[in-house]
Amino acid sequence: VYNHAHLLDLRRPNAACKKRSGRRELKILMASNTGFTLWLTGMSGTGKTTTAAYIAARLRQVGRHVEILDEGELADELWAGLGDSKDERNVIAGRLGFVANVLTRNGVAALVPCVSPYKAKREENRRAIGRYVEVYVDCPTEKLIERDSTGRYKKALNGEIPNFIGITEPYEPPTSPEVTIHSDVESVEDGAAKIFQSLLDLGYMSTEE
Repeated sequence: VYNHAHLLDLRRPNAACKKRSGRRELKILMASNTGFTLWLTGMSGTGKTTTAAYIAARLRQVGRHVEILDEGELADELWAGLGDSKDERNVIAGRLGFVANVLTRNGVAALVPCVSPYKAKREENRRAIGRYVEVYVDCPTEKLIERDSTGRYKKALNGEIPNFIGITEPYEPPTSPEVTIHSDVESVEDGAAKIFQSLLDLGYMSTEE
């Protein structure tokens, strides 16, 4: 009688390999289809938009669907006519949070660079979105004033711009963000490395991506 045992022994390692490979591919697929919101908060000029653009480019390189919801670019579309009071700023953050939530539910990585100075509204967005990663882009005010190319900080100090966050209005820093970037001493690449590590730790990306 022909003994088939040796054939089974040969097949088992291959089957096990295929099983492991299948699990790995499934893990990659699940991670790549997982939407999330990366909320970058911090005072004006800290580098939120620059960081978001860098992260978006890297995510697109690995085939991710990405949208940047930049507070500075969407004003006319989402909150034309709104000012800089606390209530109006919360409306802005709320509308950005709503759009980010819709994108996240549909497998998109939503990157939101937004001053969003009030902690309660940011936490409200966190609860609503769920898959929410808060990135605090920090920089000392004196450094922001020193490197300000727009002159807005100088105008705010001279009283020409009312309700300016960090000068005449408070900025409420996060107490426990997933990531903190000190943009006065850390490069964009250094900050991005922290963000990607957080996304890996949370299971929103896989090591194979």
